[in-house]
Amino acid sequence: MLEEAIHLGDNMELLPRLPSAAFQLIYLDPPFNTGREQRRLRLATDADDSGDRTGFGGRTYRTTVLGSSAYDDRFDDYLGFLEPRLREAHRLLQSEGSLYLHLDSRESHYAKVLLDGIFGRDCFLNEIVWAYDYGARTKRRWPAKHDTILVYVKDPETYFFDGEAVDREPYMAPGLQTPERAARGKLPTDVWWHTIVSPTGREKTGYPTQKPLGVLRRIVQASSREGDWCLDAFAGSGTLGAACLDLGRRPVLCDSSPEAVAVMHDRLGLPVRSVEPPAHAAR
Repeated sequence: MLEEAIHLGDNMELLPRLPSAAFQLIYLDPPFNTGREQRRLRLATDADDSGDRTGFGGRTYRTTVLGSSAYDDRFDDYLGFLEPRLREAHRLLQSEGSLYLHLDSRESHYAKVLLDGIFGRDCFLNEIVWAYDYGARTKRRWPAKHDTILVYVKDPETYFFDGEAVDREPYMAPGLQTPERAARGKLPTDVWWHTIVSPTGREKTGYPTQKPLGVLRRIVQASSREGDWCLDAFAGSGTLGAACLDLGRRPVLCDSSPEAVAVMHDRLGLPVRSVEPPAHAAR
């Protein structure tokens, strides 16, 4: 029996216990295998004429560090880590269901070959490029400012997709459109221009690698219906869950980090369940 809940534990302990063909949408945002520790500071800002930061309109602010969070993002065998989880995702999807695998350019091409083997090449739907303009820059190459989201469907003949349900975005050249079309906006393509979570915005939880709600809303709107079950097995700050609750879907979330689970519980109010290893594994 499925339950809207946050599960604390290794997702490979949880996934095999979930019923086959239970989910319309699965979103996986695993660690990116960057080879380094990912760290994020939580800051508070207050207006202060002698502050250490300058914001919009020349206003100055003083920042206070409230805390930090981090995780190690290094894998000796990254595809070996992903493969059993992707095979479980394939089992768990309904015939109309879709998988969204969120990666960066270091591993996305290898993961696509792996997914072709698990789902079949005919089940590949899209490679979405999420482009943003924030963070460190380098003068030694083109600065990397995008993530890759690979989209696969369980059955290429019966999958569900509703692009008309997605929040529209402004035209890049509205003057070339009629006033009515410009006011309505356009449907997104496979390149998504969307800012990251603002470091000082209300949406921010302080969790490393938090994804913006607008990106997850788009995924949920296009590939699920109201009442559908949606799964995020690397749930982090719980943005998929937030999108699901806003849009009338039913989320199942999992993360191995107690800190992530605490953030999700505060953000979403869903019950927390501990994923215990089988009794024979503890002996």
